[in-house]
Amino acid sequence: MIENNPTNVVAAFEMLLEEIESEIEFVNRVGAGAFESRDYDKAKEALERTAQISAFRDKVDSLRREWESLFAFADDKEGTEAHAERRNLDRLRRGLRTREEAYYRPILKALQEMGGSAPMSQVLDRVLESMKEVLREVDYEPLASDPEIPRWRNAAQWARNSMVKEGLLRSNSPRGVWEISDRGIEFLQDKNG
Repeated sequence: MIENNPTNVVAAFEMLLEEIESEIEFVNRVGAGAFESRDYDKAKEALERTAQISAFRDKVDSLRREWESLFAFADDKEGTEAHAERRNLDRLRRGLRTREEAYYRPILKALQEMGGSAPMSQVLDRVLESMKEVLREVDYEPLASDPEIPRWRNAAQWARNSMVKEGLLRSNSPRGVWEISDRGIEFLQDKNG
């Protein structure tokens, strides 16, 4: 069996994704400032730049997922003891935030409990409550780009974007409102059953 430690690469991807997200937040602030000062050309430029950086972020996230899938089969063959040991090492590793996919079920469950749709802030309040035992210390730290926003909240919002792309949440929801889709309901039922 080839010895490897794929968690180092996963940690590097996570740090890169955080830096990209910080850049997106910065460009968003510049765009908001330009819009407030009625410099619409600069606001449009910032919006286009945000779209480009977001597309790049999605590519990096796709590469991270591809990397993780390379080792999924190896994890199955190593057996549960080795897999548990790797998971524990991963959990203790400083600077490695909770993975985006860990937010899927809590988001879907919160939406289901609230009748299928709710304002983002209410969903995030429930997600935090349900994930208190899962979130790591690093998840509570503030973003470098915005000290008012904890890392977990930003990660949950990115999870929402990924869930929309995967069809688990509706893409045509009113601004600031999250809505579960039929596919999201099926996903939740599959995970429960």
